[in-house]
Order: sequence, then C-alpha cells, then structure tokens
Amino acid sequence: MLRLDRLVKTYKTGDQALKAVELEVPEGQVLALIGPSGAGKSTLIRCINRLVEPTSGKVYLGDTELTGLSSGSLRKERRRMGMIFQEYALVERLSVMENVLSGRLGYVGFWRSFLRRYPQSDVDEAFRLLDRVGLAHMADKRADELSGGQRQRVGICRALIQDPALLLVDEPTASLDPKTSRQIMRLICELCKERELAAIINIHDVALAQMFVQRVVGLRLGAMVYDGPPDGLSPDKLTEIYGEEDWEATIEKVDDEELETEAAE
Repeated sequence: MLRLDRLVKTYKTGDQALKAVELEVPEGQVLALIGPSGAGKSTLIRCINRLVEPTSGKVYLGDTELTGLSSGSLRKERRRMGMIFQEYALVERLSVMENVLSGRLGYVGFWRSFLRRYPQSDVDEAFRLLDRVGLAHMADKRADELSGGQRQRVGICRALIQDPALLLVDEPTASLDPKTSRQIMRLICELCKERELAAIINIHDVALAQMFVQRVVGLRLGAMVYDGPPDGLSPDKLTEIYGEEDWEATIEKVDDEELETEAAE
C-alpha cells in the first residue's frame, strides 16, 4: 500500500505545487490523477519516487518511509516502483528486448547490463512480458522502428520486469491516437489486475479515466478537491477541478463510448 502523509512541495520561487496532500492507495487499485496543467499531478508522482524532493510530509510504500531513506537505500526501494513515461524514455538505438531488460538494472548492476549479461530467468521473463503485450515478434527490432503505441508497450514491459509493488504512470496516452490510447489504458488496467498492482496514472483525458479506472483523484492548485469513483465526477465537481465548461457534453460522450465498446465486445 502507498500512503502520503501531508505531502508538501514548495519550489524556490515560492510556488506551492502540493499542499498537504493525504492519500492512500491499496494493493491492486488503479487510480487516475486528473486536474488542469500546473495542478501538481506530475510533481506528485515524482515526489513519490523522489525524482523531486518533497519539501515536507512523508511517503510510505508498505512499511517503508521513502522520504527518510539515504540515496543507497532509495535506489533499492525504487526497484519496487515501476515508472511509465509520457515520452517512452527508450534508448532508440537499442533493441526492444534490450530496452525491456534495462528495467532489471537495479538488480543486476551497471556492468552486467552494459555487457548484456542478464540471467536467463530475466530474459525468459522479458519474452513472457513482450508476448503478453503482443510484441514478442519484435524483440530484436530497434526501438526507433516502433510506433508510439508499440513504444509505450515496451515501456510497460520495462516497468513490469522490475516486479514492482506500485506503478507510477505519467501521461501514458498524451502522444497517442484515440484508439491506441484506449488500448494502452485497457492494457495497463488489465496488467494491474493480473498482478494485484497498485497504480497512479497522471492523465489529462477525463473521459478516458472515467472509462477504465476504479478511482479518481482531482487536483487543483496543488490541493486535492476530489477523491472518489469515476461516476461521481458531476458537472459541478469537474467545474471545481477545471473551471467552467460544458461538462454535460463530456459526461454524455463517455456514456456513448461505453455503449459502443460494450456493443463491439
């Protein structure tokens, strides 16, 4: 379980990106983090794994307080947190298989990874993951030969091969077309269910979040203003999170898309 205890981030400019955020995410739950640009969504994710250092407050992963760890201990704990990036963060000149196996860097060490000397068990697991996401036939392709959706699938495999307890997902569909965006969100949610993984997904697309996740947290100016089920995002609540807009049209669109999906299945 992930727990945030009054997490605060204030930048040197005096801007407060996070305001005493308190949050618990149990094992197996997929949570969407929504809010306007500048609300603190990316900062929140990066404070959890301490890519950004919180100003105050505490982060717990299970019984371990991440905010109190030394750099060496933090490196070990980061193995329990898989990160999936908006821009994929793949090494373009390396193969799909090599990019996936780079997720084992925290376990095998730099030199073994540099020399491509991964244990056979890691290679076998990489093949299983690639097969699960439909890319086993592309294991030897260079990353720069892949489409956006394929690259994101490689990023998912790289995160999962860490055998994490938590997935931190930063705008996984921002660079993808609508159909591929749905496929990626569905895949992430299915994998989390299969592995009983907790996940926090920072996402701009409210309709997409409503279609797939179990729980939504809304941020505005660094503060939590909503925490509940997707169907609780009423027009008034969306206005509180984002400001004035015709939110009835958004809700109707989600309902229509869900009906189309059910009919197709």
